[in-house]
Amino acid sequence: MARGRLRIYLGAAPGVGKTYAMLEEGQRLASAGADVVVGFVEPHGRRPTAALAEGLETIPRRTVEYRGASFTEMDWDGVLARRPQVALVDELAHTNVPGSRHAKRWQDVEELLDAGIDVVTTLNVQHLESLGDVVRQITSVPQRETLPDEVARRADQIELVDLPPELLRRRMLHGEIYSSDRIEAALTHYFRVGNLTALRELALLWLADRVEEGLQRYRAEHGITTPWETRERIMVALTGGPEGETLIRRSARIGARVPGSELLALHVVPGDGLTHGDPATLAAQRALVESLGGSYHQTTGDDIAEALLQFAEAENVTQIVLGASRRGRLSTFLRGGVGHRTIRRSGPIDVLVITHEHAAGSTSPLRLPHPSRATGPRRFWTAMLLTAITLPGLTALLVLLGEHVDLSLALVLYLLAVVVIALVGGLVPALVAALAAGLLADYYFTPPPHSLRVERPADVTALVVYVITAFIVGMAAGTAARSTYQAVRASSEARALSRLATAMMHGQDLPTLLEQVREDFGLEAVSLLERDTGHAAEPRWYVVASTGAEPPEHPYDADVESPVGDDLTLAARGSPLSSEDQRVLGACAAQLGMAYSHGRLAAHDAETGLRAEAEHTRASLLLTASRDLRGPLRTADEALDGVGVGTDTRESQALAVARSSVRRAVQLVSDLDELSRLHAGALDLYLRPVDLDELLTAVLDDLGPGGHTIQCSLPELLPDVIADAAVLTRVLTALAAEAQRHSPPDRPARLTGRTRAGQVEIHMTDGTNNAVQGAERGAHPSRTPDSLTLRMCRDLTETMGGTLETASAGPGFAVTLTLPAAASRRPITPSAPSPTGDQ
Repeated sequence: MARGRLRIYLGAAPGVGKTYAMLEEGQRLASAGADVVVGFVEPHGRRPTAALAEGLETIPRRTVEYRGASFTEMDWDGVLARRPQVALVDELAHTNVPGSRHAKRWQDVEELLDAGIDVVTTLNVQHLESLGDVVRQITSVPQRETLPDEVARRADQIELVDLPPELLRRRMLHGEIYSSDRIEAALTHYFRVGNLTALRELALLWLADRVEEGLQRYRAEHGITTPWETRERIMVALTGGPEGETLIRRSARIGARVPGSELLALHVVPGDGLTHGDPATLAAQRALVESLGGSYHQTTGDDIAEALLQFAEAENVTQIVLGASRRGRLSTFLRGGVGHRTIRRSGPIDVLVITHEHAAGSTSPLRLPHPSRATGPRRFWTAMLLTAITLPGLTALLVLLGEHVDLSLALVLYLLAVVVIALVGGLVPALVAALAAGLLADYYFTPPPHSLRVERPADVTALVVYVITAFIVGMAAGTAARSTYQAVRASSEARALSRLATAMMHGQDLPTLLEQVREDFGLEAVSLLERDTGHAAEPRWYVVASTGAEPPEHPYDADVESPVGDDLTLAARGSPLSSEDQRVLGACAAQLGMAYSHGRLAAHDAETGLRAEAEHTRASLLLTASRDLRGPLRTADEALDGVGVGTDTRESQALAVARSSVRRAVQLVSDLDELSRLHAGALDLYLRPVDLDELLTAVLDDLGPGGHTIQCSLPELLPDVIADAAVLTRVLTALAAEAQRHSPPDRPARLTGRTRAGQVEIHMTDGTNNAVQGAERGAHPSRTPDSLTLRMCRDLTETMGGTLETASAGPGFAVTLTLPAAASRRPITPSAPSPTGDQ
């Protein structure tokens, strides 16, 4: 039986219209004569969505019992028995109730597809497994229901249902998505404009990648290798030379003119594994490419042009950006430039050749090869000295042999000398030696002797062939010497870096690592210095670690310096290093900087762990102490309540003080327990609009009979606050008790409220004039609580998204509690505790 087809309506957030679009498709298919049933649709109370499902046959849901409760799920057995052509199944990522045949609804859908039933379903982008961490970072909400990306990728058709964030929020305000009691919380949390925009971009990008996968699959199935310009892809070829930065920036500007374009950078490493580019330069250029939003790639190939084109065809590149050749005209004419060969073979791919300041002819028209290009300046001048000594000495020896030496033997011996010189110094000394040996052979060993004139044509041919042969042999020997030198150099660099990395992996300390660096580079002393950022006017450096005799203590004391960052540098004393050694030293310095940073992080983690353990122990002790104290304190309270009041006034006062103190201790223990539960994460909150009218009645009830009077003064129109009713009652009760405790007997505590900038401010003060005036002015707030009760109230308030501030307006108790206001306003009803409520 043929497998059914899967169609997914993908959305960026709830409420964009995925279920509505799925039902519209079901109605369209049904009107076209298809057999369509509703397997599962969840309208979420939206009447237009429920109305659209009317007229379609619905398979009744099955009931599942779990932990004494009943739940309804899709009856896939009923759908299989009905065997329709098309089944509409909502919420593909839904988790089934435990006890169902499958754990996930997508597994139910797979069973329907295997039975040959087409399925139309819905999915939100935040439920994709690969995007779970990104969505959690954006919305701060972990996704418990996830769907493997492979399930969505296998869909035969994915259609995006999209709405702009502003329109989606308007739908939310009109009650078209959630019920009224959830609108305010949703708009201020999950449905913020930034969240919706980011989720929308995720959905668009994920779907665009799926479209790209489909296009590449189609091209592969049909054997299409020529690029299709569905998206502008610009590839810049990097050689590792100084012109790379210019090419990257120019390519980025070209791509910026075409929306949706993509920038790729490619460096081709020769097949022998010896890169011709500077690794440090390539690393800097890679960082530049990635900072401009592009991607860096590397491939291997002997033919650079062919490697470039193969990569371009595989990545569907539309433009290749090359730099103008740095080689001279003669070299380009003899061998052909990479740009010329790439253009000749590129076919439909556009090739742009960008000029730059390092191109051949842009500086001086004639440049001699640098002595150090092959094997370094020391070997170059050694080879030149060897030429000056060997050729005259060999010539004198041959002249002394006289008639036993003819031209052929002389040329063979001269050729041997040229090969030796080429192996020592490379091509240039070999070419000089070949020309000098040719002149010496002509002057001494061709008739007429002691003259540069040649009589016999055969001698002329022999000399010309010798010079050409010596030139070719010298070039080959020089190339071999250069390759050998580079291979040995690369091996030495790799060995030094590998040794350092291995030592780091084995946990060697910084002095040991510095000693290894000192030995590798033959330095006298090495120090790792860090700058004290607290003295910006006059930088101060201190030694992190050092090795060797008299290590430098400042960067200016060093002969060699390799900065690691703005505040860390590697300083050394010893002979100056070549540019290549300096580059390798920079890589070693970077590894040492990483080792130092990792060591600091490890020490910080260990210290943090110790602090966390100490904090955990302290919290456990406090929780245990509060639980152990609660019983004796309650017993003492009950015992004091049972003691009768005597006639002695002093005894009565002492008894009242004892009762007050014991009850105060009971309250402190309760506050400590509440604070411990809050910090342990065991406090569950349910934020919703809360009516302060009803809440104040509960607060006065919790305070109990007796004590002082509390004056409540609230405006006639006061909005509800977004809070947890039980937690807010606990906070206001504790604050009212504190205010009463600080109030004189003849001056009652006061509770006032007002609205400011979308928030509700509640002021709780004692009866002193300083506290009342300070709270009404709202001046000099302080976030530092001065008691355990205030700290508990502050932490509980902040968990609800509010703030609690104490006013420092002189002696007295004054706090300001601020909470978000709900959208609706309503007048205070007569059931409120009146402007003046008695405890």
